[in-house]
Amino acid sequence: MPTSTSRAMSRPFVPGIVAGTAILALALAACGGASSSGTAGGATGSNGAAASVSNGAAQVAISVEKVDGEDQCVPNFSSAPAGPVTFTVSNKDSSGVSEVELLSDKRILGERENVIPGLKAVSFTVTLNGGSYQIYCPGAGTESKPFTVTGGATAGAASSITDQLKAGTEGYAKYVAGQVDSLVLAVADLKTSVDAGDVAASQKAYAAARPFFERIEPVAESFPDLDPVLDLRVADVEPGATWTGFHPLEKDLFESKAITEGTKVLAAGIVTNVGTLKTLTDELAAADGYKPEELANGASGLLEEIQSSKITGEEEAYSNLDLVDFVANIEGSQQAFEYLKPALTQIDHALTTQISTQFDTVNKALAAYVDPDALGGYKPYTAELKASEATALTQLIQSLQAPLAKIAEKVATV
Repeated sequence: MPTSTSRAMSRPFVPGIVAGTAILALALAACGGASSSGTAGGATGSNGAAASVSNGAAQVAISVEKVDGEDQCVPNFSSAPAGPVTFTVSNKDSSGVSEVELLSDKRILGERENVIPGLKAVSFTVTLNGGSYQIYCPGAGTESKPFTVTGGATAGAASSITDQLKAGTEGYAKYVAGQVDSLVLAVADLKTSVDAGDVAASQKAYAAARPFFERIEPVAESFPDLDPVLDLRVADVEPGATWTGFHPLEKDLFESKAITEGTKVLAAGIVTNVGTLKTLTDELAAADGYKPEELANGASGLLEEIQSSKITGEEEAYSNLDLVDFVANIEGSQQAFEYLKPALTQIDHALTTQISTQFDTVNKALAAYVDPDALGGYKPYTAELKASEATALTQLIQSLQAPLAKIAEKVATV
């Protein structure tokens, strides 16, 4: 994955979306390829053949590759029947394309990052209703192409499992609401400290606010105009654009160690945009809510965030609070899993046990980095610590992500 911020900046501008309701974006989509009409019986490719169905989901494979000298995303099918669809993406040889997104009416329904040459194919499942979608592949020769879903999703018969999944998504919505409410209070405290010109207090408030955002980062990322104004890093700022959000504030507080009028403007902007995040998440919970596979995809996506920007030290380059964010991502991932766990235990008991055990292993390992005297309660992620620990941390997260990546299709096809 490039970084969450480069991904956010690469999206097309979506006017008005921050004022409306968006759907949680925690699934995969494909990009490019020749479009063809689908049928209710299965997805169709350029040759008219139907995609195979496995485990109750239509299967679509996407190859990210060079085509006539241009980077492209090439799906083997451009249409699928309504219902669960599993997209599997691999990067053959493209250096200019590292992510894919699925849009519907300018809302991000699905995305996958860190799609780079040399990595194994990744798969995610999303349940889609009939209609027209846009497949967006930033950096490709043709960035946006249509993807058609035919028919209507068929509701499964009510069962104890589906009831548990419904209860899980409703519980997760409350969890998100609680995290956002806490974030609202935390950034208000941050602004107060900044307005007072107190650098030390502002640093402490910054460290206290970040985990609330990081635990629900996939939800925030589903609002494409909001995520970059809150979480953009300097390397991803487009020429002429204004850098806003947490990280320029972090730079002032931890590198410059000075509060200017510009710093106060940044803090005020964070408060405003977090207020917008609360409005959007409240609207989402009241309207469409969350789907089980969105929780599953988000749980795995948070682990990608760790590997792409926390372990590398890119996320908190000025404060070295990467381990604080790292732990918050794990917490958010585990919460999403825990809300699905009662149903997952019935669906695949062995896999559920494996994931639970691996979460315990990860949490035990992270306890070694606790430092009650440090900002955020964890050791600063210095260059020395990164050099000595990055490989082990990567292996630790990969051992959790591998089984966790399997659950989206399972809950989507119940």
